[in-house]
Amino acid sequence: MSTTAAPALQRGDAAFRRVAVGLFFAGFTTFALLYATQPLLPRLVEVFAVSPGTASLSVSVTTGGLALAIIPASALSERWGRRPVMVWSLAGAVVFGLAAAVAPSLWLLLVLRALEGVALAGLPAVGMAYLADEIDTGHLGGAMGLYVAGNSVGGFGGRIVVSALNDLTGSWRLALGGIAGVSAVCLLVFWLVLPPSRRFTPAPVSTGALVGEVRAHLGDPVLRRLFAVGLLLMGTFVCAYNYVAFRLLGPPFSLSDLVVGFVFVLYAVGTVTSTVAGRVSGRLGARTTVLAACGVAALGAVAMLAPVLALVIGGLALLTVGFFAGHAVASAWVGRRAEHGRAVASGMYLFSYYVGSSVGGTLGGVVFGAAGWSATVGFLVLLVAGTAIVVLPLRPPPTAAPPARGEPSSA
Repeated sequence: MSTTAAPALQRGDAAFRRVAVGLFFAGFTTFALLYATQPLLPRLVEVFAVSPGTASLSVSVTTGGLALAIIPASALSERWGRRPVMVWSLAGAVVFGLAAAVAPSLWLLLVLRALEGVALAGLPAVGMAYLADEIDTGHLGGAMGLYVAGNSVGGFGGRIVVSALNDLTGSWRLALGGIAGVSAVCLLVFWLVLPPSRRFTPAPVSTGALVGEVRAHLGDPVLRRLFAVGLLLMGTFVCAYNYVAFRLLGPPFSLSDLVVGFVFVLYAVGTVTSTVAGRVSGRLGARTTVLAACGVAALGAVAMLAPVLALVIGGLALLTVGFFAGHAVASAWVGRRAEHGRAVASGMYLFSYYVGSSVGGTLGGVVFGAAGWSATVGFLVLLVAGTAIVVLPLRPPPTAAPPARGEPSSA
């Protein structure tokens, strides 16, 4: 239940800065832990003598666990409060991350990684709902962009830490333990900095009410399409980053693990892109911005076909720009569109988003193993084209009040 007793935060407010910093560190921790095994996939293939697709399950089961738990976690935040659920979520994820580092077998590693994903489920949807509750609508796009920027910094920072530790120590276990330790420090900062909710009062949520919210959001044709956007974009992104390491480690490039790890610095492009995308969408419109993001991502995917290192890296950078721009705008659009049950709406978007990660990453591994890199790039282009087809009929959202439910989704 929301209350308007406290004014919504705007850019320049001291509390706005605390929210931005706190959610930035939360986003960092989420992505650093969630994709910690991604740069280790070639090492897991070697150590456990499995296929790339099987090794990629160490990523897919984590995002799958998150996807399955994200809506129940969103409901818990309605009862227990946004901040407590986020803090306990990250704490549990750090514990499972440390345990995964000492797993004696691949299958136990997968179980612990799945539990890590379940623990992380309390953060993403609740963080988006927290922002939608506390931040003024006119400043929500920028705030959401900063949160997504934290995701991108966690994405490349976590992968660089893992890659460096793996290369320097030769131990994937020390690499996973190291990033879990870094995440513990980020959790402490988040706990100290993030202010309690000012515009939200926890209230019990019954199963019937939760099901009703889910049905109401699924009945909105605009939200359905936005959920599909999250699924397709994230599938594209994770597939690209899962298998580009195999491309760069093999001929004609034959780069070292450490050098390939620094490819994840391209996530820094997402830091800038996600922050700017919210503001750009205010001028060009959300639909136009997402369509442009799809075009950039597709161009980047095609460039990665070239047997030239600079073009592969440049193409991955363009794909990263397209992904973060599209995701930042679509996630903010969900927050504006949902008139009620924002945590549930955000949870449904992120359920689709992380299902896309699991399915896209796993199917990409099947394609890569069966037909190689060129077919994998074709799969990426197909996912991006599907995103554009889904977005094209949408009407641009208003910048002030959300539209009434049931408004037609096509022009």
